[in-house]
Amino acid sequence: MQYNFLNFKTEINKVSEYLSKEYNQLNIGRASPMVLDGISVESYGSRVPLKNIASVSIEDPKTLRIIPWDKNQIKEIEKSIVASNLGLSVAVDDSGIRVIFSQLTTESRQTLVKVLKEKLEESRITVRKERERIWDDIQAKEKVNLITEDEKFRAKEDLQKIIDEVNGRLESIFEKKEKEVIG
Repeated sequence: MQYNFLNFKTEINKVSEYLSKEYNQLNIGRASPMVLDGISVESYGSRVPLKNIASVSIEDPKTLRIIPWDKNQIKEIEKSIVASNLGLSVAVDDSGIRVIFSQLTTESRQTLVKVLKEKLEESRITVRKERERIWDDIQAKEKVNLITEDEKFRAKEDLQKIIDEVNGRLESIFEKKEKEVIG
């Protein structure tokens, strides 16, 4: 009987999706509505995602335009964006809010690359934990004679191939984002 890695592959693919999503939410000096995805706004007594109470569009390469469906929400939206510490400038006018992405300095680019590396390492740690969990499961199955010793070592090789592939994917996601940040 061969070990089934299907669930493991699904879980591991979620790690690279998570890393991509985290990277997309970082301010790299270009206007991107995804940067605002993590922002929630106080609206009529509950916290809701910004995208549920306003439209967000790109006005120019450095500016997003937020137009709330209820103009009474402008102050709450402004407060939430400022409180998010994303390093964005906010300008309120009569029809909505402008979110201005400041030009990145060399120092801020280096800081951002450090954040990218930290997020990459977090993802690698998650992958390692999953690998250990699967390896423990393989060993336990061998102990109760559900798989043979040969199948255990074949499964270990297959597991390592999957891990190498995922780590390569995580590394390429990081390198792509790093090039974007450095410019």
